[in-house]
Amino acid sequence: MKRLTLTTSAIALGFMVAACAAPEAAETATASPADTTVETAATPDHSEEIAAARAFMERAEAELAAQSHIAAQAYWNQATNITPETNAAAAEAGAASTKLAVSLANESKQYDVSVLPADLARKFNMLRTGITIPAPSTQGAAEELSQITTRLDATYSTGRYKLKENTDSVLKLLGDLSEAERDDIVEKGLTLDQLSTLIEQSRDPEVLQQVWEGWRTISPPMKDDYARMVDIANEGANELGFESLDQMWLSGYDMPPEEMEAEVQRLWGQVEPLYKELHCYTRAKLNDQYGDEVQPRTGPIRADLLGNMWAQQWSSIYDIVEPENTGEIPYDLTKRLNERGYDAIKMVETGEAFFTSLGLEPLPETFWDRSMIVRPEGKEVVCHASAWNLDDEEDVRIKMCTEVNSEDFYTVHHELGHNFYQRAYKDQDYLYKTGAHDGFHEAIGDFVALSITPEYLEQIGLISEDEKPGADADTALLMQTALDKIAFLPFAITVDGWRWGVLSGETAPDAYNTAWWDLRLKNQGLVPPAPRPADAFDPGAKYHIPGNTPYLRYFLSFVMQFQFHKAACEQAGWDGPLHRCSIYNNKEVGERFNAMMEAGASQPWPDTLEEFTGTREMDGSAIIEYFDPLMLYLKDENATESCGW
Repeated sequence: MKRLTLTTSAIALGFMVAACAAPEAAETATASPADTTVETAATPDHSEEIAAARAFMERAEAELAAQSHIAAQAYWNQATNITPETNAAAAEAGAASTKLAVSLANESKQYDVSVLPADLARKFNMLRTGITIPAPSTQGAAEELSQITTRLDATYSTGRYKLKENTDSVLKLLGDLSEAERDDIVEKGLTLDQLSTLIEQSRDPEVLQQVWEGWRTISPPMKDDYARMVDIANEGANELGFESLDQMWLSGYDMPPEEMEAEVQRLWGQVEPLYKELHCYTRAKLNDQYGDEVQPRTGPIRADLLGNMWAQQWSSIYDIVEPENTGEIPYDLTKRLNERGYDAIKMVETGEAFFTSLGLEPLPETFWDRSMIVRPEGKEVVCHASAWNLDDEEDVRIKMCTEVNSEDFYTVHHELGHNFYQRAYKDQDYLYKTGAHDGFHEAIGDFVALSITPEYLEQIGLISEDEKPGADADTALLMQTALDKIAFLPFAITVDGWRWGVLSGETAPDAYNTAWWDLRLKNQGLVPPAPRPADAFDPGAKYHIPGNTPYLRYFLSFVMQFQFHKAACEQAGWDGPLHRCSIYNNKEVGERFNAMMEAGASQPWPDTLEEFTGTREMDGSAIIEYFDPLMLYLKDENATESCGW
């Protein structure tokens, strides 16, 4: 997208040169009418080319919109009912969509973006960089690529692991299972949902290692498909004028790829010190829990001990790392949700009520009729939570296997953020029906979820006034949030950091797993519980790798959500600590929030960011301010530890 800025600069420079030439000419002689005529005639007339480009773009957007509606329905059918038939239909729709997008992107190259008006030039650049996995125009390439991506998605989503030992003791952690559920587990194995529950709840390092390694048995069969997909997609990126697919992905942020990579490192540099303190503190607590043989007090942390299948968020081990000698949080949100009779539907209704409290219109009835809010019986589905808009208008939906717990309470707010954003920009042109950049889309719901404070929980009746934690509990509240938000940041840059190496050709298939763990050690200070098998493909055990979802968006969103939160709290006139601020029921903030969402991608993201926050630069300083009390606590606790790895 930086091409837009360069184009604009080039046009401006042209006018500046002409303006500078006139005084110089005046010093030697007065221009005659004939001279003036010659100068005017020399100015190129691009009106016909602009008109042709505009007509092409109108056709392209219409064709893309029509195909997206067909593909969205096919993908939805496959994600909510995985069968050979829905897999085939999704693969066919995916191939058609890829063919169309690549064909239009290649056709667009006949137009010179530098002579087009800025708005039209923006669309051309979006058309050329907006294909996540492009296929080359060679015969059969799009079909092969679509079959591979559908197969990868289905392999991940239907993956199960059969326990080899400790079956009865392990299954007790899953609660009261029916006879049919037990038979299903024994016959087919544990689903990712069930394995994740075990990782979250077990404190037996042998069980944790078995479950952690077990899930990673699903991914080795993906490796050859993944390598072939990379080859095809890079050919597609080359055909569109990019050196490799990673450069194409990084071109979608209104700046050159190398500047975007530098921007990521700048933002990470702002928050890395806080992560290192959290890592040091958490490692010491794990050492206290498990001893030196399981978790040494120095060096990296064992990845299976952190309460999450990918060690990307650590809130499930709060019981291990809970701060001592500080105020306590007198409620457990998961228990409270269950005590108050919440079910999956009420969780979603509560999330919707937050957005409507800001003055936004309620979700349409079709949302409730068509969403998949719980795992359906008798079907294989993609449980990974996601938000959908099937017609680019009002047909918004979520797809979740919602459970009544604190994690999904936050996830519901996140996914609904996507839906409200999708609906807000529905009146934009087709190519502008997306976030200002992909980080905006991910940040919207999480920004709202930062307002799930004790004050908010009291307002909606989940806790009583006398259960609201006092100021002495701020360290505990911030620790809970940091275990999710701060722990996540280095994981987010690791996923795409690994993928950029793969897509650029720097990392060959035989080095996939080694490169993965090299980055996880470097960025996160984590290691696997034991040496990995020679055929391991651990990146494939994370949905966004076989699912081909760029991950940089999540890193950016975790920075920007705090930036949005700070700006919104200032708009609301809040004068307390950021982590206690909730914008629930503030319609003035809601009006500005909705205006930001309505813009979609119709302007460069710095313009949209500035309108809501007052600054044109993504900035991690709001995170630092938010967690400042915790940082002081961590430094004090770590004073006698040997931090780093």
